[in-house]
Amino acid sequence: MSNQDNTTNQIGLERADMSAVVEKLNSLLSSYHMFYINVRGYHWNVKGEHFFSLHEQFEDLYTNLQVEIDEIAERILTLGKTPLHAYSDFAQHTSIKEDKNVHDGNSCVKGVVTGLQTLIEEQRKVSALAEEAEDQGTADLLDEYVQQQEKLVWMYNAFLGK
Repeated sequence: MSNQDNTTNQIGLERADMSAVVEKLNSLLSSYHMFYINVRGYHWNVKGEHFFSLHEQFEDLYTNLQVEIDEIAERILTLGKTPLHAYSDFAQHTSIKEDKNVHDGNSCVKGVVTGLQTLIEEQRKVSALAEEAEDQGTADLLDEYVQQQEKLVWMYNAFLGK
């Protein structure tokens, strides 16, 4: 795996092919940050009869999101680029809308489902792009997230009676 001609990155992938993947990974990283902020808000502000169970569920979710955010940023670094790291950049590149002043448990859960569905859709696109670029590491990472999040969508929808 020679990098003498400078056309490949440190893990042997074509630099030119990675530009689009990294751009989409940075957008995904931004979406994760916005979703994380929304889930923290749900955790802090949820009220009602399901407070105790939802408060705990949202904490589990945002704790997992922290790990995934870190892994996505480290994947961008592994690909030889710099992850976005300013809120202004996240706000500009996210596909998830800010969800403010939500208190009702069902509304919070609906926000979680919408956020997860958005992440799943975005990750599928990035995974397909990564596979085209022969970046199996990125594709595998995102495919694992999709599997976990699909189950969460089902579970949160079951809570909503769907």
